[in-house]
Amino acid sequence: MTLSLTKKRIAVVGLGLSGLATVRFLLNQGVKPVLMDSRSKPAGIEQIAAEKVDGIYLGELDANRLAKMDIIVLSPGLSPQHPAVRFAVAQGAELMGDVELFARFNTKAVVAITGSNGKSTVTKLVEAMLNASGVKALAAGNIGLPVLDAIMQPDIDVYVLELSSFQLDTLHNLHSVASTVLNVSADHLDRYHTMAAYTASKQRVYQHTALAVFNLDDAATIPQQAEHSLGIKLADAGYGICDHKGERWIKVAGEPLLSVAQMSLFGAHNEFNALVACALALAAGANRNGLIQALTTFQSLPHRCTLVAEHKGVRWINDSKATNIGATLAAIAGLKPGVTGRLILIAGGDGKGADMSELQTVLDTQVDALITLGQDGPAIAALKPDAVQVKTLQDAVKTAAKLAKSGDMVLLSPACASLDMFKSYSERGEQFSAAVKAEVL
Repeated sequence: MTLSLTKKRIAVVGLGLSGLATVRFLLNQGVKPVLMDSRSKPAGIEQIAAEKVDGIYLGELDANRLAKMDIIVLSPGLSPQHPAVRFAVAQGAELMGDVELFARFNTKAVVAITGSNGKSTVTKLVEAMLNASGVKALAAGNIGLPVLDAIMQPDIDVYVLELSSFQLDTLHNLHSVASTVLNVSADHLDRYHTMAAYTASKQRVYQHTALAVFNLDDAATIPQQAEHSLGIKLADAGYGICDHKGERWIKVAGEPLLSVAQMSLFGAHNEFNALVACALALAAGANRNGLIQALTTFQSLPHRCTLVAEHKGVRWINDSKATNIGATLAAIAGLKPGVTGRLILIAGGDGKGADMSELQTVLDTQVDALITLGQDGPAIAALKPDAVQVKTLQDAVKTAAKLAKSGDMVLLSPACASLDMFKSYSERGEQFSAAVKAEVL
């Protein structure tokens, strides 16, 4: 379904990475869009020459100006429920995001991936599997490369798209050879208010898909509307973990693929991620040799259960990307079986409206010592006797260093966003790594 942009009045609202990519794409199509941003000085605005667009309006969104548009391309960071946006839509403006615009012009195969946690790892794994199989693949979307920059690159066979719930909210026409919802756990409830609304947003990834791959252990991922689907769990007969040659092996499409010990990733959560990636990649043209090559060489993405240091028998793990409760639960479930001593958890930050009591059982049974910080640190600390509250991440590392003994693991897995104290989860992870190296090495 190609969208005709001829003589259309188009506004790009929100000038972040995806918004600026949208502007570049529209200019390449011969369109002079109107640019809007609620911020007075959005980063990167200097990249756009004012004479090439039909006006740049910064600050409070002008509802009347928006209402004159035929199409509004809305940044995923801005809610479709913004009053100015809702007013414009009521007047007849068509609302879409950059992924919907991509979908209207794209002619190549797509694999679409969402989930509360693990989607970046699976996206990059699928990309690696396809490329190792001789299929030219490119990862884009929420992972960093805007889809409208990706579509401008030549000689791509398959786009592997990581999609957030915010991107899915304005998506209607994306066709995919395979798609997945990896898991659904409490996140972004400051925007969705209910888990049902958040889950419904994630389920939109199954629209127009040839194969829906879902998590048999998470009912919220089961597709409500999909003609062909494939459920996966670690103990499943077709896709799962099996005993083979006296070892634990990854089983793919009913046949053992490789031993878990050969995988470059570790943890039960990454075993599941690998299985889903295999199913998606095979649907998009990968072969088993390509799967094996990727699984044995793929390196964990930064700030996702990465080893910072091992000193005097203590392992320090950076999982700063765990910005919601589900991510922290997955990290603990995946890492705890390999801990011979105690698990010391550092958590806290901006909980985004989530109910921190969902951590209670794991804190009681799997975490031996808890250190908290940040806006919602007190709410987490209240769940475990003898939890230690600190003011800075550096203080958290110093406290953990005093507690840790040989065989222990210190895990930064905050269960919260970082923006109450840091610019991003990346900065939080980098500060943690620097503090660890300064303290123990």
